[in-house]
Amino acid sequence: MSEGGSRPDAAVQAAPGPPRDPSHAGRPFRTTPRPSGSADDRPARRRGPGLAGGLMVVLPLAVLLAFGVGGAEGSVLVLGPLTTFALPVAAVIAFWWENWPGTRLRAPWSGWADTALIAAGGVALTLAGQAATARPDPAGVFDPGAGAAHAATFPATMPLAGAAFTAMLHLTLACERWPLSRLDRRLAGLIALVATWTAALAVVSAMVEVSVPVAGARAHAGLIGGAEFGALTVVAGTWETLLFVVLRGRPLNLIGSRAWRLTANNAAVLAGTALTYLLLSAGLGLAANTISAVCGCVIAGGLLAGMLFEARPGRAGQAGVLALVAAVSTALFVLLTGLAGTQPWERATAADWVAYVALNAIGLSVILHVGIGRRWPFHDTSALGKGTS
Repeated sequence: MSEGGSRPDAAVQAAPGPPRDPSHAGRPFRTTPRPSGSADDRPARRRGPGLAGGLMVVLPLAVLLAFGVGGAEGSVLVLGPLTTFALPVAAVIAFWWENWPGTRLRAPWSGWADTALIAAGGVALTLAGQAATARPDPAGVFDPGAGAAHAATFPATMPLAGAAFTAMLHLTLACERWPLSRLDRRLAGLIALVATWTAALAVVSAMVEVSVPVAGARAHAGLIGGAEFGALTVVAGTWETLLFVVLRGRPLNLIGSRAWRLTANNAAVLAGTALTYLLLSAGLGLAANTISAVCGCVIAGGLLAGMLFEARPGRAGQAGVLALVAAVSTALFVLLTGLAGTQPWERATAADWVAYVALNAIGLSVILHVGIGRRWPFHDTSALGKGTS
């Protein structure tokens, strides 16, 4: 086992097959082209209940996050910011630190330790985000019934939280961790977390307008409203998920030159984000929170198909995988919208809850189960987390 333990794709990476091209050294395994006949093109060998087992873990956790704090609205108000700020920490542990420091323990304690660290990081970053946008006020973080005298974190901190995760996702996937990939993985992950959070704070401070200081947020000028900015970050996350999680970088990952490949990756995400947002907002006239809900369901569908279901373009074809994502995303949107219509709403909206459940309750549950827990307890974890440093 490597110093950091197995990666989320370790079962695929370790399977027999042609060796990786030396020119691919340093590139993320998920988006590196596979030679013909590699494990990515062969049927997956699953242990235990497999897909059904994964759903048995993901669905209860998603339901708990969706309704666990005083119902649907309370969960949005409290867990929405907390889980969004926790997402960059989860990305660092899963995709930069390769599940360290949990790999110092035996499974299943390795996954539980990493999950505890993600939760603690989410709380710390939420408090920092609250202080940056308004003022420190723990009641505004944890109490869904906090009144106007408190600095509630929803929705004031959501543009910052969403921007931080989108920046982390972009650095990890579209930029292939460059230029930090040359550093020690632990140092690189820490720098990535600080850099993306700092960049997100600078962008939000410069771009997002706060005309009415709701929930203690400090008023300042900007170019775009918070809801619209949040929708833009979700659209960007949609393209990141489709290109690099669902399609695994294809066909852009076939570009051999790193400079040209990263340029193409960034251009595809930026162009796709701009065109999609214009189509949904100006073309179809959708409100910002509806755009977040729709694209959030696409991201959840992509994570379910690409990570939990392990649908790979090498086996099903790109059209087949995208069709699966479309079907799952549509089903999620219809189901969640129907459920939201049965709930009372005062401070949040039905669309806010749909976006939260898709992005955070489902998305984070998939990442925790597959990327952090490595499908425990429905996967053979005997070789994972054996006290490595």
